Amino acid sequence: MTQTTMDFMDTNNESRTSTQTETNGATLRSYLYEACNILRGPINQDEYKSYVTPILFFKRISDVYDEEYKDALTESDGDEAFALFDENHRFKIPKGCHWQDVREKNENIGLAIVHAMTGIERANPDKLGGVFSSFDDANWTDKAKLSDERLKDLIEHMSTLKVGNKNYSADVMGDSYEFLIKKFADLSKKNAGEFYTPRSIVKLLVMLMSPKAGETVYDPACGTGGMLIEAIRYIQGQEYSYGQIYGRIYGQEKNLATSAMARMNLFLHGAEDFKVTQGDTLRSPNYHESGALKTFDCVIANPPFALDKWGADQFSCDIYGRNLWGSPTDSNADYAWLQHMVKSMSPKTGRCAVVLPQGVLFRGGREGEIRKRLVESDKLEAIITLASGVFYSTGVSACILFLNNDKVPEHRGRICMINGEKTYTPQRAQNIMTEENVQTLFKYYTDYEDVVEKVKVVTLDDIKNQDYTLDVNRYIEKKPQEVVPPAEVRRQYFEAYNEMIAAEEKMRQLLIQGGYINE
Repeated sequence: MTQTTMDFMDTNNESRTSTQTETNGATLRSYLYEACNILRGPINQDEYKSYVTPILFFKRISDVYDEEYKDALTESDGDEAFALFDENHRFKIPKGCHWQDVREKNENIGLAIVHAMTGIERANPDKLGGVFSSFDDANWTDKAKLSDERLKDLIEHMSTLKVGNKNYSADVMGDSYEFLIKKFADLSKKNAGEFYTPRSIVKLLVMLMSPKAGETVYDPACGTGGMLIEAIRYIQGQEYSYGQIYGRIYGQEKNLATSAMARMNLFLHGAEDFKVTQGDTLRSPNYHESGALKTFDCVIANPPFALDKWGADQFSCDIYGRNLWGSPTDSNADYAWLQHMVKSMSPKTGRCAVVLPQGVLFRGGREGEIRKRLVESDKLEAIITLASGVFYSTGVSACILFLNNDKVPEHRGRICMINGEKTYTPQRAQNIMTEENVQTLFKYYTDYEDVVEKVKVVTLDDIKNQDYTLDVNRYIEKKPQEVVPPAEVRRQYFEAYNEMIAAEEKMRQLLIQGGYINE
């Protein structure tokens, strides 16, 4: 981790609504960065998230509890017993498990941290079960790795800033945590794609689905919950209240610690009533009703690319009927993920937006047969190919597939193919997609009309005639290439050649005049 503090704070975040919000966000981000700095040395940079994430959440819970205590104290004219009632608090904090209890320790601080986190988790099993204990690679009690002095520094640093609801809004707090997740991804690109999807791409996926208040949203490979949070934000933008949204947000994540991060992320963004569960979605989906797979209005995901040994044998005779178009081989689960998502779409209102490698558009064998049936289903509404280098930890070019069980009449029997491979903003370390880039691609979809070099709306018969390939470049109309007559090419060549000879002779004369060479 070699960035300076200022580099670390340069986040490419979207503009805020006020200078105060920007100041608060910058202060909080700097504060979180310094927590990483304190751990630097004994803790590897790819382990930061396992320590900073739970300690931040522990601090947030304690600060919010203190706010609620003070409010209840005021409401009851100083009745301390009333202020401690569980009904006055979002989370229960057992005796000896508050942040201040840990702060007062001068030795065995790691043990005190573990005791406090475990106590809070056990006191709130429905909301926080597994949230702290999921970070099992964080060894707080290893004094050879984390001395009492270093942990005391960490606790004291975290104590310098209150992170309650009255100090930071859920948006500022959540955005700062998202910033921290992104920086964890920056520092550990080798496996960052497992838990982080660039937020501009997430925004594009959500815009395509356009979730509405009261609709269900489901991410079967939810990582740290970024797509679910963006869906909530999108619905909030329609000026509906939280109550019309929460309870209709669902996610599943295989990695235990990452699923805990998703729950923390949702809490920090102000969400309360949601369901994020841990488990292997392809082998054992967690959401079902009356023996059938539960369906949702909006299904969104960036599943792991080309996952192998994923359970093809079990999928081939899936009890939920997810192999509706066929079973892929055990060497690549891309079409297993897609079919799981299609089966999870509500029959009437279901929409699906998924990021997959571009290979799904043209690979043959079993995938070719599945792709044929995908096309014939007429659920596929748009394909957007993305620039290479916009994802962490993979050089594979990706694409977005958007499916809809209720296409508008003018889109039926047609697919909008969008070439977005040149729609990006290059940066020193990585290509990114800006807000402008996202809006450009989204407009191509909403216009749903041909644009030379960019967009082609094709019919199902067009695709059938191309042997069901969905390779976008096969269909996009190219600009006519200017044909230069051979005589003109020859003239330009000799003109350039003669200029080169003249330049060499001029250089030779200058070197002779300067005495650098002899004739």
